[in-house]
Amino acid sequence: MFAGRPAATVGGVTHVLVTGGAGFIGSQVTAALLAAGHQVRVLDCAHPAAHSGPPPGDVHGVPVLRADVRDRAAVAGALHEVDAVVHQAAMVGMGVDLDDLPEYVGCNDLGTAVLLAEMARRGVHRLVLASSMVVYGEGAYTCPEHGSTRPAARQVAALAAGRFEPACPACGRDLTPVLVDEDAALDPRSVYAATKLAQEHLSAAWARQTGGSVAALRYHNVYGPGMPKDTPYSGVAAIFRSALEAGRAPRVFEDGGQRRDFVHVSDVARANLAALDATAGRPAGFRAYNVASGRPATVGEMAAALAEAFGGLRPVVTGEFRLGDVRHITASSARATAELGFTAATDLRTGVAEFATAALRG
Repeated sequence: MFAGRPAATVGGVTHVLVTGGAGFIGSQVTAALLAAGHQVRVLDCAHPAAHSGPPPGDVHGVPVLRADVRDRAAVAGALHEVDAVVHQAAMVGMGVDLDDLPEYVGCNDLGTAVLLAEMARRGVHRLVLASSMVVYGEGAYTCPEHGSTRPAARQVAALAAGRFEPACPACGRDLTPVLVDEDAALDPRSVYAATKLAQEHLSAAWARQTGGSVAALRYHNVYGPGMPKDTPYSGVAAIFRSALEAGRAPRVFEDGGQRRDFVHVSDVARANLAALDATAGRPAGFRAYNVASGRPATVGEMAAALAEAFGGLRPVVTGEFRLGDVRHITASSARATAELGFTAATDLRTGVAEFATAALRG
């Protein structure tokens, strides 16, 4: 059963399945689809990494079909009369340790494979895939002597000594971070990153064999109302906010100078809507898009702005590090603007002021 009203959008889609539609981003995407006039079905397994409390029975009035995307029979039923899929279901974040590896691969890669196989069987040819900036590994850099270059993976000894900035592999000089575009080399440096890249490869193979159309949205650091709290699988903004709510100072790793692009979840929802329309009007195949604000900030700046808006303790810079993290990753949004008509609307200060007091997901 679908919820919503007849669509009146560019793509003309009337029946959309949103996997992970009860999650942080998925629920916002569901709301945006309904507001645009689409009819929506939500599938969500209520994975404990994203839902520490009881799962909702509905999302904006849409009943939640509680099932795992790895359940082939459940996915087949959810695809009945569907025109397109917005695939948000995934296990996210850095995780706790390598004990998480099988669950990441199972949720993200096997789950995507099951979904794609059933889409092929049922002739559903349009997919919006929630991908991630993590597929790039480190971002883009230039060396004053050697120009555009890519640093090697960071080493524990250097990080432990407080040497966080990547160096040119040819001359050892400090590199300058620049914007990364979708044609950059892909170099995943964590388990989560490897599974997100596998999702892209699987969907690209599906598109070639079925004549389907895939828009892969490489989300940068998404934040906003409804983020899950008190979980190691959540984003850094939610970790900071959870600390403030508990009366603790946010703990900022490294020296706080890591550059990121923090994009508000409402903008991410709009990007999904734009990508869905794009899959209706372009040739078959796979196309990736950065989804970002276009206004980079450091992790330390985000923590400070959030603490100020919340009225809590000032952040503490710890010097701690995680080997799977990267130093700088900021995006060029030019392709999404040119091809999808998408430009982020919420600046960091406005978004953080809202996020500081917004409800988090239990």
